[in-house]
Amino acid sequence: MNGSPERAGSLPQMHAVLRAAEGRFFFYGTLRDPLVRERVLGRPVPAATVHPASLPGWAVRHVAGESWPMIVPAPGGVAEGVVIEGATAGDLARLVFFEDGDDYRLEPVAVTLADGRRAPAAMFRPVDGAEAGPPWDFEAWRAADGGLLAETLAEFMEWFGRRSADEAHGLWKWVESRALARLAGRRNAAPATFRRRPVPGDVERIAVERPWSGIFAVEEHVLRHRRFDGGMTPPLRRAVFVSGDAVTVLPWDPRHDTVLVVEQFRAGPLAREDANPWLLEPIAGRREENEPWEAVARREAQEEAGIALGRLVRVAGYYPTPGAMAEYVVSFVAEADLGPGGDGGVHGLAAEHEDIRAHILPLSALEAMVGSGEAMDAPLILSALWLAAHRERLRVEWGHG
Repeated sequence: MNGSPERAGSLPQMHAVLRAAEGRFFFYGTLRDPLVRERVLGRPVPAATVHPASLPGWAVRHVAGESWPMIVPAPGGVAEGVVIEGATAGDLARLVFFEDGDDYRLEPVAVTLADGRRAPAAMFRPVDGAEAGPPWDFEAWRAADGGLLAETLAEFMEWFGRRSADEAHGLWKWVESRALARLAGRRNAAPATFRRRPVPGDVERIAVERPWSGIFAVEEHVLRHRRFDGGMTPPLRRAVFVSGDAVTVLPWDPRHDTVLVVEQFRAGPLAREDANPWLLEPIAGRREENEPWEAVARREAQEEAGIALGRLVRVAGYYPTPGAMAEYVVSFVAEADLGPGGDGGVHGLAAEHEDIRAHILPLSALEAMVGSGEAMDAPLILSALWLAAHRERLRVEWGHG
């Protein structure tokens, strides 16, 4: 999905390939999806200009270890895909931005159309060195992706013409995290037995702007919403700090009644000019791709504390600061073999400059820190109080009673 322009070929060379292809592009991978194609090109693609096509002598395979595809020579094989007609220089520029980063280049091919005719086309293929994995199936990918790529591209392609492709692709996972959160939000089926149950027309989105985006994003929403008296508000401008969904987990040893908390420097307290920006927290991390919530907890426990988790129980899903932030957090308590207490070591991913110290302490000590104010992190306070209220039940259910 991503390559450097130098390796992918110069724009004049690619324009020459597109001219020789008579404005046809052959797509064998994710760009077969109509919404993905529309998001990348920044325009609707008329159905009359899209045709099934195949490329004899080639096969579509996974890029090793990844979800996206590559195309490789395969004597006797056939790569299925689609051809679009009437591609422009503007389309090419947007496609180069999308493909840049994984070393794709544009080259001419001769495809077979559904009626048996042969036609020239242009396609992106990886440069030498990319490792092919197992066969890639478009329909299986689309079912597993669940629209995540298209949703990611809705924000990512806003950077076209504003950021270099290398810079944009370096931030891909953060844009994807925000897209994953939006998809999860649309599916949120939390009860509305006491609060308002909205109906179509209760919220009118007039405009959404992103004046800044990167690892996180700031959005300004201009909207009107239904009032409790039945009327509508005037247009309102609301700024929101946007991040991906997060998971926290508080490991607990039911035999020793100890918990593991992590300590690290935090920029939020620093920006508030807190006298001490080192905070105690539960283990935490953001969802990646379509990870289940529980999988995030287990992955982060290994990365931040070097421990394996046993059974997990969900504490709550919640918005910590809904007036200003879009962040949604799912918190867990997890069974773990921690022992009686002590130093849990220093952990974290070197690539992300993480410097995380783990502490193993009695649950009663954590409760005391909630009371004294030393525990200031909201998910930690929530999880500690929940565990204090439910530990006897969990001991019985987990066979430690």
